Amino acid sequence: MRVDEFDFDLPEELIALRPVRPRRAARLLAARGDAIDDLRVADLPRLLRAGDVLVFNDTRVIPARLFGERRRQTADGSGVARIEATLLERAGADAWRALARPAKRLREGDEILFAGGLRARVAERGAGGEVALVFDRAGPELDAAIAAAGVMPLPPYIAARRPADAQDEEDYQTVFAARPGAVAAPTAALHFDQPLLAALDEAGVRSARVTLHVGAGTFLPVKAERVEDHRMHAEWGEISAEAAETIARARAEGGRVIAVGTTALRVLETAADEDGRLRPWSGETDIFITPGYRFRAVDGLMTNFHLPRSTLMMLVSALMGVERIRRIYAHAVAERYRFYSYGDASLLIP
Repeated sequence: MRVDEFDFDLPEELIALRPVRPRRAARLLAARGDAIDDLRVADLPRLLRAGDVLVFNDTRVIPARLFGERRRQTADGSGVARIEATLLERAGADAWRALARPAKRLREGDEILFAGGLRARVAERGAGGEVALVFDRAGPELDAAIAAAGVMPLPPYIAARRPADAQDEEDYQTVFAARPGAVAAPTAALHFDQPLLAALDEAGVRSARVTLHVGAGTFLPVKAERVEDHRMHAEWGEISAEAAETIARARAEGGRVIAVGTTALRVLETAADEDGRLRPWSGETDIFITPGYRFRAVDGLMTNFHLPRSTLMMLVSALMGVERIRRIYAHAVAERYRFYSYGDASLLIP
């Protein structure tokens, strides 16, 4: 398939720069079969059935955006340059892969001084601005230094229009956030708060938590012209024995498995066997779900509205069908739904 088959026109004013409050007040487009209903996230308990299970991603976003200065000895004193580094993936106790800007100002061996005295050496330069950084500290000490020096890594379409601030430290973190490691939020779960969770529990809807540390690759554009030529970045995930048992029991009793977010869906589909059975699992996944994929582990998905030509548009098209998703997105644009990470949600049940 061609990547441009997943394109659509989106008015810029529909890109949400802040979330609504309270979280459950966001709008919810419920697409079940051929029907489309315009509701609120707070309506979710009446849309699900007792015995269904919602699967949440409990990853925690780290303040992965670092600002610093390259320090290099030069005769003319031009050795200082401002550098921005967004951490992508941990590569060791003292090392991270990062996206550096402007990367052309860096070469192997350069030192970057970040806030709080945190230092890193450029160990390797890759394509597209990627670099390997080795820091001057490791393990928990490095984690603490990054937490002190970094800021929330807002998606590019927000960061280009306003800087991250203290409010984002709360807004861009789910109420499930427990395991640090993500550099982007599992945004569908941003709509949940304690009153909504209590209402779901009262309605008999179960929940389970899995982990997928979301990487910055989720925002990278698909540069290939054909879907088959795109390669996904790997992300680390885990499904505990408790989560696998909760999901298996719900399915055995006739409940539906609804992934909250594409990250939860991807880790479930990675871990499931051909018959859809889940067992405890951990490791890396680069699963790429496109139209024609046979879903094994999930019966539905709650997710935000995604970027044109993105891998996530391909995933929801695989779940609902390409033409059906086109109609759903056309409806969302016409009805002025808010798009992307801080935007509104959809409930997609084929």
